[in-house]
Amino acid sequence: MTSVLIVDDHPAVGAGTRTMLEQEGQMKVDVIEDSRKVEALLEEKHYDVLLLDLYMPGINGVDLAKKIRKDAPDLTILIYTGFDLSTHFNMFVEANVNGFVSKTATSEQLVTAIQCALRDEVVIPLHLFKQLRRSEASVRQKTESPAGTEISLNEKEQSILKEVAAGLTNREISQSLHMSQRSVEYTLTGIFNKLSARSRTEALYKAQELGLVSKS
Repeated sequence: MTSVLIVDDHPAVGAGTRTMLEQEGQMKVDVIEDSRKVEALLEEKHYDVLLLDLYMPGINGVDLAKKIRKDAPDLTILIYTGFDLSTHFNMFVEANVNGFVSKTATSEQLVTAIQCALRDEVVIPLHLFKQLRRSEASVRQKTESPAGTEISLNEKEQSILKEVAAGLTNREISQSLHMSQRSVEYTLTGIFNKLSARSRTEALYKAQELGLVSKS
């Protein structure tokens, strides 16, 4: 029997995912909504697999994975997210997780991802496999500006610009990414400074032209 802990601040998502996994018959699943209590729980109870939501209040899934990995190097950890996997691919790899799976995955796909992770294998969706070269460039590319300085955007900045491209307001972005509105505005100011832009639209256009975010 495989023991799984789901960490997700959305109760409906956690409950639904638990039902999907337990229907498989070989998994025992617990759900916790507060990411800040996970480390204490892991000291009390053993789990084979952790499914961590990406953006949560308190501490996000990637940072939590990094903290847990220090004390549990052999624990199987997967990021479970509704966000675009290709945009976050490098961040997942750098967090030293065992894999990642979309919240749009079917129960069969989710179970397969967990089983593969337990075998030290990773399942990559076909659409992501086809985009990896382009995604690698968009996430890691550092482009020289005319002044000769290097320009790069971190994962948070890329995520915010993606929401800007979708037409979201700062308030809507803060809700979508589970950040404070002040943090969104502060990050946007940093993007403006990096790109010498005076508006969200100009920043998005320059980032796309430099290949720092996708135009699609």
